[in-house]
Amino acid sequence: MSKESSYLIPFEAAESEFVEKRSRFISHIWRVESEEEARAHIEEMKKEYYDARHNCWCYILKDGGVLRYSDDGEPQGTAGQPMLNVFQRREVYNVCCVVTRYFGGILLGTGGLTRAYTRGAADALAASGLSRMCLWENAMVTIPYALFEQVKLLIAGVDGVIENTEYGAEIMLELTLPQGGREALQEKLTELTAGQITLEALGEAFKPGPREEVL
Repeated sequence: MSKESSYLIPFEAAESEFVEKRSRFISHIWRVESEEEARAHIEEMKKEYYDARHNCWCYILKDGGVLRYSDDGEPQGTAGQPMLNVFQRREVYNVCCVVTRYFGGILLGTGGLTRAYTRGAADALAASGLSRMCLWENAMVTIPYALFEQVKLLIAGVDGVIENTEYGAEIMLELTLPQGGREALQEKLTELTAGQITLEALGEAFKPGPREEVL
């Protein structure tokens, strides 16, 4: 996988639930790195909701372009594929989703089922939020207490994240910055302090960014 690439993943494991015509739909979502991990989550849900009528699922992995889904007894094309489409439309990868249905006695029809499973996956993704996997720069900077609030604003202004704060005679900040962010932040710090503060580069890492809302 190229480090120049970036892509969206679920920010965190999450769940959601709704009722449609007395059928109860319970959705779970996870970030996964392998088929084994995805299958383990699916099996866990099948055991936890063993008495449910259906445990429909899908997963997509970035590496190898792997995608799998199952309607688990629902009419073909009404569950797993619509769930998968939610993530494909938003280009979300390394995701596993299970939507469990407790049948409420009223048939929803193929259109109703498709809408329900689509909603189940979309609600779970909204609960999880998104994170962008991309190349980030790590840096460290030491600043006087008097400049802390101003520097925090400058960091936020370049979409940086303060990963760690150590308080001593001065404040030491460990930062994660998007590509190009270190140079941009250094320019702002130079302007603010007449060149008295310098960022120390700590290398680069391909990793998830902060939480983003699902639009």
